[in-house]
Amino acid sequence: MAYSFTQENAFYGSTDPQKLLEKYGSPLYVYNEEILRKRCREMKSLVAYEHFSADYSTKANANLHLLKIVREEGLEADAMSPGEIEVLLAAGFAPEKILFVCNNVSADEMAFAVERGVTVSVDSLSQLVTFGKRFPGHKVAVRLNTGHGAGHHEFVVTAGKKTKFGINDDKVDRIQAIVRQYDLHICGINQHIGSLFMDEDTYVQGAKILFDTAMQFPELEFVDMGGGFGTPYHKQEGEKTLDLAPFRRRLDAVIEDFVSAYGRRIKVKSEPGRYIVAECCALLGQVYSIKENGGVTYVGTDLGFNVLQRVVMYGAHHDLEVYREGKLMTGKGTPVTVVGNICESGDKLAENRELPEIRLDDVIGVMDAGAYGYSMASTYNNRLRPAEVLICADGSDRLIRRRETFADLMRGFDVE
Repeated sequence: MAYSFTQENAFYGSTDPQKLLEKYGSPLYVYNEEILRKRCREMKSLVAYEHFSADYSTKANANLHLLKIVREEGLEADAMSPGEIEVLLAAGFAPEKILFVCNNVSADEMAFAVERGVTVSVDSLSQLVTFGKRFPGHKVAVRLNTGHGAGHHEFVVTAGKKTKFGINDDKVDRIQAIVRQYDLHICGINQHIGSLFMDEDTYVQGAKILFDTAMQFPELEFVDMGGGFGTPYHKQEGEKTLDLAPFRRRLDAVIEDFVSAYGRRIKVKSEPGRYIVAECCALLGQVYSIKENGGVTYVGTDLGFNVLQRVVMYGAHHDLEVYREGKLMTGKGTPVTVVGNICESGDKLAENRELPEIRLDDVIGVMDAGAYGYSMASTYNNRLRPAEVLICADGSDRLIRRRETFADLMRGFDVE
């Protein structure tokens, strides 16, 4: 383990992993404010076009305090549910800075957004009809499937032939017929091709296709190119952070060609989620057992998949760091399989991973855990969700979500 992301970035500020667990308990999500702000600024300046906005995809991480930082940095936001709209409004986002990109929702959920001044984007013809019946004469956006998809796992490919998302772009005439029937106004079109790409080709090609389709909608206020910008989860193997320069160079040209042909310099958006929050977080947990079974050395921790689901859901990789008495351990020991405390054989954080020699009570740090970490955490096995802590720009640490209690677990059962 020659490379340490936390050392390279002075990640823990004025404290260390051991002190953080002693203060806030284990497991623990730890976020670094400076890294978060840096990623926001990088994505906000993705292109030179003057009417560009980066809309943070809230589903990646919806912590209220992190959202406030994202808003302070000038990003707008996408929401997938009324709950995400609610927390965005609480974080200070203006309704016109939020896009409700919904999927298979009720008319009441659409109304929740409309009544708060939030633009709704529907992603099927039937949902467009539902919206038209409830809000005739209103403006609405539509999510298109241009047939161009990508992603690191089939579950996160969100365009192409085998996905539940979007209206196929060969059905534009059907969209327009429904629009005429209910006197709707298509104010925007958007897409999302998938997640975790590490070069610009797929994204730029998808943007070109979407811009071509946009020419069929004369009333647009915006075109949303989507997100999916990747994070280097294999830093210890030399993987580098996504190079945004080729994106900027090629997208600038594509956007200028589009607005010139369209005749109006309308707004252009992107939807970064993972890129904004993944690298600003390390998930800390404790080693409670070490044993050998069938020739495999198992390192038992409190980092079950109730805390971090990405590994068991997607086969995802996260670099791991080992700390002892607050200090980073180096070198390599015998390959180990790091597991959690959930009653499932699949509860594995890493298999056959070469790590520094591990002892009881060591601390394991899971890198790049900010995206789809806490947001996908659960109370499976009636485990309590962990606290979240922010390492502030001045190096101090601040609690930004308390650890759940048994009272939280029991809430909702008193129904008599």
